[in-house]
Amino acid sequence: MTTGNQPGILLGLDTFGDVTVGLDGAPLSHAEVVRNTVEQGVLADQVGVDAFGVGEHHRDDYAVSAPDVVLAAIAARTERIVLGTAVTVLSSDDPVRVYERFATLDAISHGRAEVTLGRGSFTESFPLFGFDLADYERLFTEKLDLFAALRAEGPVSWEGSVRRPLVDAEVFPKTERGTLPAWIGVGGSPESVVRAARYGFPLALAIIGGEPARFAPYADLYRRALDELGQETQPILVHSPGFVFDTDEEARELLFPHFKANRDRIGRERGWPPASRLDFDREVAGGSLYVGSPETVAQKIAATVQVLGIDRFDLKYSNGPMPHEHLMRSVELYGTQVAPRVRELLAG
Repeated sequence: MTTGNQPGILLGLDTFGDVTVGLDGAPLSHAEVVRNTVEQGVLADQVGVDAFGVGEHHRDDYAVSAPDVVLAAIAARTERIVLGTAVTVLSSDDPVRVYERFATLDAISHGRAEVTLGRGSFTESFPLFGFDLADYERLFTEKLDLFAALRAEGPVSWEGSVRRPLVDAEVFPKTERGTLPAWIGVGGSPESVVRAARYGFPLALAIIGGEPARFAPYADLYRRALDELGQETQPILVHSPGFVFDTDEEARELLFPHFKANRDRIGRERGWPPASRLDFDREVAGGSLYVGSPETVAQKIAATVQVLGIDRFDLKYSNGPMPHEHLMRSVELYGTQVAPRVRELLAG
C-alpha cells in the first residue's frame, strides 16, 4: 500500500548518544559525547536534514539521560531543523513535566520541538525513578491518556491510579502554536498501533531488524484504525539503524566492529547470541540496516518509503562506539547526498 506523501518525504537523523571512542580507540567521557552530540545536531541543520532526534537512556553505554537539555543546546545554534526525541520513556516520567520541558524547548527553538513517546525497550529508568516493572503497561496507558489531555493546553481534570488526580490543572509555558507535536513510538505490537490511532497521534515505527515490508500490515492497520475511529489522517515515520560513508565497503568495514560491540552487550543482557558478520551482511543486504554509500542508502530508503507509504524516514546513525569523526561524515553525506537522491528517486 502506497499512500504517503512520498515526493515530499521528510528525512531525519536519530542518535541515542552512544558512548564513543576516539580515532585512537580510547573511550571518550560522557561529557565529551554530549558535546559531540550537539555538534552532530548543528551539522545536521547546516546540511539540510529535516529533523534530529535524541534518545533517552540511563546507563553507562549511553551519555544522554536528559534529551531536552541537549536539544535546547542544539536549538540555540540552529535555524530550521525540527528537534525531538527518540524516544521519551513516558512510563517512568511525569506527563506534566514532559510537556512543560518540551514546551520550553519549543519556545527556545521558535516552534521546532516535537516529542516521541514510548514505553521504552530498555527498563533501567523504572527502578531508578522508583517504578515497578509489574506496572509497565498500566504506567504507559494512563500517562499517555494524561499527556493527550494536556495537548489542548487548557485546564485539565484527570484521575488515574499511577499519580495523584488533577483538577483544572494547566501546563506552562504555553506553546505559541497551541499544542506540542507528539508521536507514539511502536516496536511492532498491533495493540500499540491501534492505541496511537485512538488518540490521533502520528505513528513512529521502530524497525530495527528484518525486511521492512513485513511492517506493511502495521501501517495499513494504523490507517484503517484512524478511519474507523473517525480520526484525521496522520503521518507515519520509520526509524531504522544505518551508517553512510563514501563507499559501500568502507561503510560496512567501519560500522561492523562497533555494531557488534553494541549488539553483543545488549545481547548478553537479553540472551541473544553474538552478532556474526554473516548476519550483519544479510541485514545490510535485505533487512533494516541502511549501510553503504550515499547511493546505496538512498535506494534502500526510497524502497522502504514506497513499500510502506510512509511520510518520514529517520536514520539512527549512531551504532555503538563509532568515533565522532566518522559520525560527522555520515551526517554530512546524509544531508548533502542521501536526502536529495531519495527525493529524486521518489519523484521519478
